[in-house]
Amino acid sequence: MKSVPVVGVLAIQGGVREHLLSLEKAGAKSVTVKTLRQLGEVDALVIPGGESTTIDKLARKFGLLEYMREARAAGMPMYGSCAGMIMLADHILGAITDQESVGGLDITVERNAFGRQSESFETGISITGIREPEREFEGVFIRAPWVNSAGESIEVIAKVNSGVHTGRIVGVRSDTLLATSFHPELTADSRVHELFVEMVRKA
Repeated sequence: MKSVPVVGVLAIQGGVREHLLSLEKAGAKSVTVKTLRQLGEVDALVIPGGESTTIDKLARKFGLLEYMREARAAGMPMYGSCAGMIMLADHILGAITDQESVGGLDITVERNAFGRQSESFETGISITGIREPEREFEGVFIRAPWVNSAGESIEVIAKVNSGVHTGRIVGVRSDTLLATSFHPELTADSRVHELFVEMVRKA
């Protein structure tokens, strides 16, 4: 893989600009992906936060969902934050009727598990595999999911460290896939994006 990979950000809903900036800071060339042609031109894909049901519906409307599944199955690295985690999960608790996902991660996620928008919060979390893992990462949780269960192929890389949600799984990876419940793109800390860019380089 090239030393400066081209990483696309699915630009149909959610925090696109913030991911683009974070990826550039992490050493990648970042571009938006809205079409099948653009999907075919990138080395990896980020699925941003937002509303998973809306992302699903729009991805199907634009004819992207099935091609995203095919790209993932062919080995394209993908990273999902918040709603993006739901999109990469094989199983969704609280899914609406006919809700679909890209899948690939053998996890069961629960939509909006941390509560409503008004219950959003920030807390320090420890993440394995990132640069300076001993330094806490400031996790931003906005109507976030959590992982209820994870299969044997899943490496848990982050859990909540304190408070009433202590121990909840909020970060996982498996082969070329990475997912977090929180929004690293909303902080100045690029270590999660650096981890993903390094995964892309090794893919």
